[in-house]
Amino acid sequence: MTELTLSPSRSRADVNPWLVAAIVIIPTFMEVLDTTIALVALRYIAGGLSATVSDGEWVITSYLAANAIILPISGWLSAHLGRRNYFLLSIAVFTLASGLCGMATSLGQLIVFRVLQGLAGGGLQPSSQSVLLDAFPVEKQGIAMTLFGLAALLAPVVGPTLGGWITDSYSWRWVFYVNVPVGLLALAGCYALLRDPDYLTKQRSELRKQPLRFDSLGLSLLVIVMVSWEVILSKGQEWDWLSDPFWRVQTLAIFFVVGLIALIVWELRHPSPVVNFRPLRERNFAACCVIIFCAFAVLYAASTSLPALLQSLFGYDALSAGFVMSPAGFGALVAMPFVGLALGRGVDARWLIAGGLLVMAFANYWMSQMNLDISPGQVVWPRVMLVVGLSMCFAPANVAAYLYTPPLLRGAAVGLLSLLRNEGGSVGTSMAQTIQERRDQFHILRLGESLDSFNANVVSFLHQAGAIFLQQTGDPSASQQLAWQTLENLRQQQASSLAYFDVFWLLAVVTLVPVLTVLLMKRSVAEKGAHIGQE
Repeated sequence: MTELTLSPSRSRADVNPWLVAAIVIIPTFMEVLDTTIALVALRYIAGGLSATVSDGEWVITSYLAANAIILPISGWLSAHLGRRNYFLLSIAVFTLASGLCGMATSLGQLIVFRVLQGLAGGGLQPSSQSVLLDAFPVEKQGIAMTLFGLAALLAPVVGPTLGGWITDSYSWRWVFYVNVPVGLLALAGCYALLRDPDYLTKQRSELRKQPLRFDSLGLSLLVIVMVSWEVILSKGQEWDWLSDPFWRVQTLAIFFVVGLIALIVWELRHPSPVVNFRPLRERNFAACCVIIFCAFAVLYAASTSLPALLQSLFGYDALSAGFVMSPAGFGALVAMPFVGLALGRGVDARWLIAGGLLVMAFANYWMSQMNLDISPGQVVWPRVMLVVGLSMCFAPANVAAYLYTPPLLRGAAVGLLSLLRNEGGSVGTSMAQTIQERRDQFHILRLGESLDSFNANVVSFLHQAGAIFLQQTGDPSASQQLAWQTLENLRQQQASSLAYFDVFWLLAVVTLVPVLTVLLMKRSVAEKGAHIGQE
C-alpha cells in the first residue's frame, strides 16, 4: 500500500480560509442560478424577440450544451493556464456574456451569447470547489463542502422565484443584467485573495517544460457527445424520442453512443487527455458520482413538476408558486450547518448520505399522496423535507468523493462530478416532462373507460349539471353540451393530477436506488492526518 498526504498546500497561507470561501462561492451561486432563473422568463424572452416558445428553448439548450463541454475539461484548462488565471478568466467572460445576453436584439444573438456564457460558466463550479478543498485542512473539508453546497443547492431553489419576480417587476433582460454587478464583485475579490497552491504551481511549471500535446480529437469527440446529449434531452419529448419520424433523435442517439465509446477508449490511451476518466477508478468517487447524479435528477425533476402542478391545476401564477417553493431554501440553511458540524466531528459520511437519500425518498412519496384539495402549507413541508434530505447527502458525498482522490487528479475529478451534477439536473427535467405527458395520456384513457351513458353516476352528474346550465342559458341543447364539457374538464384535471403524482412516486423509487451504492464505499471520515490509500 502506498500513501500520499491528503492535505495539499493552501491557496494562500496568510488569507483566512473563511474569507476565501465567502468570495469563491459567489461565482458558483451565480452560475448555478443562471441554469434555472432563465426558465421562468423563457416565454417572455421568446415574445420579446418575436420567436416561438419552442425556438426560445434553444436559449436553455445552448447554455447547457456549452456548459457540459467545458466542465469535464476544466481540470486540463486549470493545469495549463493556472487555476487562478482560469478562474478569473471564467468570471470575467461570464460577466461580459451576461451583459451581452441582456442587450441581445434577436434570438440568434442571444443564443450566441448564451453559448459564450455557458463556456465561461463551466469553469466556475469546478474552480471554486477546488479552491475550497485547498483552502481548508482535511478535518474541515466537511465545512468547506457545506459552504459550497449552500451555493449549489440554494441557487436552483430560489432561481424560479427570483426569475419570476425580476421578470414581473422589471424585464426579462434583468435576468441577465443582475449577473454583471455580482460578477464584478466576485472578480475583484478573487483577484485580490486567490493564489495557486504549491502543487499546482509545480505541476504547471512541469507542463511548460513539455511540448504541448493538445488532444484535439478528444475535444472533438466531447463536443459531439455533449451536444447530441443535450439536444436529445431538450427536444426528445417534442420530437417523440425514438419514434421521431424524421430520425433526428435516432441520429443524435447514434452520435452520442458511438462518440462516448470512442471518447472513453481514446482518452484512457492518450498521454495528455483533455478529459481524464482516471478518477473513476477510485470506488468512493465513482459511487458518489452515481449518488450526486441521481440526487440532482430528483431535485430538478421535482422542482420542475411541482410548480407546473401548482400553476396548471391550482391556478397559481409563477410568483405565487415560487413563494410556495422558496421556504425549502430556509430548510437547507438550517440543515447544512448541522451536517458540516457532524462531518467535522468525525461522523462517517456514508451514513449521512444514506440518511439524506431516505429522507428525499420519503418526501417524494409524501408528494405522491397529495390531492387537489390541499392547501399551500401542505405543499411546503414535503418540499422542505426534500431539500433537507439533499442537504444531508450533498456535502458528505463531496467529502467522500475526494477523500481518496490524489491532489493531482482532483481538478479532473471536480470537473467530472460537476458535469454529472449538472447532467443529472438535465436528465431529471426531461424525465419529469416525459413521464408526466405519457402518464397523462394513460390516465385520460383509463378514466374514460367507464364515462358513458350506461354509468348511473355519469347519468346523475349530467342530469344535475344540465339542470344548472339550463337555468343559466335556457337552452336544453347547449346545457347538455356544457354538462358533457364539464365532465371532460374534470377528467382532464384528474388525469393530469394523477400523472404528476406518478412522477413523484417514481422519483421516490429512483432516490432509493443509489442507497445501495453506499454499501460499496470505503470508510469516509475527514479527520486530521487522514491519508490517501491505494489498495
